[in-house]
Amino acid sequence: MNIKYFCPRWGSESLTLKAFFQKVFEYGYDGIEVSLPEDAEERNELFAYIKAYNLPFVLQHWETVNPDFEEHKIEYNRRLEALTAARPLFVNSQTGKDYFSFEQNNELIAIAEAVSLDSGVKIIHETHRGKFSFAAHIMKPFLDANPRMELSLDISRWCNVAETFLDDQKQAVEAALQQTFHIHSRVGHTQSAQVHDPRDAEYQEALKVHLNWWQRVVDIKKARGEKTMTITTEFGPFPYMTLLPHTQESISHQWEINNFIKNYLKENLTL
Repeated sequence: MNIKYFCPRWGSESLTLKAFFQKVFEYGYDGIEVSLPEDAEERNELFAYIKAYNLPFVLQHWETVNPDFEEHKIEYNRRLEALTAARPLFVNSQTGKDYFSFEQNNELIAIAEAVSLDSGVKIIHETHRGKFSFAAHIMKPFLDANPRMELSLDISRWCNVAETFLDDQKQAVEAALQQTFHIHSRVGHTQSAQVHDPRDAEYQEALKVHLNWWQRVVDIKKARGEKTMTITTEFGPFPYMTLLPHTQESISHQWEINNFIKNYLKENLTL
């Protein structure tokens, strides 16, 4: 199994694109995961650097937040068409809303499947708070109803929602692992979607639990004969990372932690 590690643009917006791509290259990432700029000049600059560095790229969808479902559907379809037209490796979509009905969110999943089939670009759905996929027990019926659907697994969020490491929801978790295509390797715990620093002794249980889930995904893919998979090391900036009171200084450093997670997985995942 060959794992390709992707670097998020999120959290590095203070860097110019030139500095960001140089850093991605220097730290040994295999690709980037990024939002598609609305501004044409910014979009052209992004793709110029992607071409110059010959990096695979994943595009994110998160922008569709309209609470009116009929309008939401139109905006969602339009945005996915724009993203797939840019020909990314795949689109990682934060789909739907937690307050939409099961039937409404399934309509959005069907729209994504149709756009994917029409464009030839894979669209996967991220497990994310506030979306249709916000909790393990909520996700299971969607997986049963959509056996072809593939996920971007950020299971840290489910720990936060459930206030457990999901030992009491093993069937739902296993169903999600079986349909995982891509991983966001954030480490969460029972009170937050992101630990302060996965290197700290107090978070070793959380790190180990997440490593076991990620290893299970690798094992599932290997058993199916798949040769490659992708992981984005997506620890986030503030407010995911805590700031020291009154100073606005982060208690940890996003880039440093993401690089740690990349190296940790290279050393600890059995391929």
